[in-house]
Amino acid sequence: MKLTWGMSYFLDNISLCVNGGGAMPFLHGFRRIIYEYQPLVDAVMRVVGIEEEEGGNENSAEEESSRCSSLVELLEQEAQSEVFLEGISYSLFKMAERGLVHAAKTLLRYGADINFEDPVSYYNPLHIAVLRNRPNMVRLLVGHGADIEKRDRIHECSPLDFASEESERLPCLITLLELGADVNARDNHGKSPLLHALASSDGLTVHNTENIQLFLERGADINAATVEGETVASSLVFLVKEALEASPEDASEIGQFCLKTTQLLLSHGMDPSCCLNDDGEPSLTQTSLEHFDSLFPLAVLLIQSGASLVCSRHSSSCWSGYCLLFQRLQTALRRCTDQSYAAELLEQAEMLLDLARVNVPRLNLSQRQGLPVDSLDSHPYAQALIDLHNRVVEREGSPPPLCCLSRAFIRSYLQPWPLVDRVKALPLPDRLKDFLLPELTYTPKAGWGCFKPQQSQG
Repeated sequence: MKLTWGMSYFLDNISLCVNGGGAMPFLHGFRRIIYEYQPLVDAVMRVVGIEEEEGGNENSAEEESSRCSSLVELLEQEAQSEVFLEGISYSLFKMAERGLVHAAKTLLRYGADINFEDPVSYYNPLHIAVLRNRPNMVRLLVGHGADIEKRDRIHECSPLDFASEESERLPCLITLLELGADVNARDNHGKSPLLHALASSDGLTVHNTENIQLFLERGADINAATVEGETVASSLVFLVKEALEASPEDASEIGQFCLKTTQLLLSHGMDPSCCLNDDGEPSLTQTSLEHFDSLFPLAVLLIQSGASLVCSRHSSSCWSGYCLLFQRLQTALRRCTDQSYAAELLEQAEMLLDLARVNVPRLNLSQRQGLPVDSLDSHPYAQALIDLHNRVVEREGSPPPLCCLSRAFIRSYLQPWPLVDRVKALPLPDRLKDFLLPELTYTPKAGWGCFKPQQSQG
């Protein structure tokens, strides 16, 4: 055995543990490999051609198959070794890591333990096959009895959890679901694969939208929550707040991920207007309206989807979309020094109020509703705010047209959003279908289609 090979293995597993998200386990596992069965493992790896391929490139199927005969000869020679089973079991782990299916089949035929646990990383062959995105190896191992729900001892993650955390692992994710992995299995903290996919997405380098979509299509619980209260909605709120503190470029990119993910979750019944806990931690809708000038496309999406404009857990006693819009508008205008930008803010607020009336023809303002902002005596845009408020109150004072009431009723009946396919299937004239889908004619103005960090406003 060459020490350089052992050290190479050691460093490789340091990287594996760090990338897996946890600290490296105790070094006794490494010492055991080096001094007990590494020589047999080295011999197996030389036979199958791994050692000289330091870069980790796979052999072709033909090369791998031809080398299996040499592997069989080696295994026959070493069958009486005291560390034979440990050696070939750890070799199976390395074959799973490299995706060498033919060699893995040979090792299994000679008794390799399919649930062997690497004494350094504590992963088993199925875990490492998923982490290295080897779907064919995943299929082989599960077909030979590998526990598809087995959790590793360090991270408490199942193979499906690992597959969910990187978009590049989508082939393994599809394979695991096809083989019967439980889409709603949870760890000891209550975290489901869907929550793993969301928690691993940062909107910048990791975009797990395809994984999220697949989970939802396969019946993932949209309301799953960890024991600490983490949910799909709270994960989105966290990312939205990250965008508020990011650079303009990063905010825009995070925003695109948040919008795409929100669309997916809304289409599967997520309630974006429910406070995240009993203490009233702001919901996604509340957050978007509290910062509508920075999160305008998200506010538009939620309003168009029919999201409640009051807290769906505590009602209007918690928050009102109407009040949030005016409060934010006052705050933004007070620090605004650009007249054209001030006009844009007023236009955006009025547009959101108009969009809201598609699903809620009446905002249900309390009688004698006053302007929900502080004193405006010294406010440079006081009159503009008062005029907008008066237009809202005046419109609320008139009964909504019957056609608008009918539209709101039909749209609520056809939920969840998006409604396009269901509306087009209705036995109605095209002009009425167009009336039911005004969002199809909404076109944001230039610059209104992306998130903007708070520090860039005004």
